[in-house]
Amino acid sequence: MAGLAAPAALAQRDITLAAASRGAVLLVALLTIIDLIDGSLGMFTSVGVLMASVSVPLSVTPSQLWATVLAPPLLLIGVLTLAVVIDPAAVAPEGMPESAGRFGRVLAGTVDRGITLAVAETFTLAALGLRRLALR
Repeated sequence: MAGLAAPAALAQRDITLAAASRGAVLLVALLTIIDLIDGSLGMFTSVGVLMASVSVPLSVTPSQLWATVLAPPLLLIGVLTLAVVIDPAAVAPEGMPESAGRFGRVLAGTVDRGITLAVAETFTLAALGLRRLALR
């Protein structure tokens, strides 16, 4: 199989957790802003969080793998905070009063997107496991 590199050779191309986090935040922020064009969060934001949740553990140095477990909740809360700052009405789960403040909207949005968070965390753990297996 010509062209396939050994895991040790691929590990030389790893980036730091800080660089991977900046890339993930940039990706998710861009997709969130695109998603806010219609006035609400939707599929773009969820897909962005899922993509970032997989790409961060696959790209960091082996010594920083376990810190990537925190990526999905931090990304989701960051996305919701960005959306609430830009357009508070964008994060309005069903039954939420119009008078709800920013913190309430972020909290309700996190609960409302619990499936996205659970799937993102599962993807992160799966990528982390695959990465650990590849490093053996």
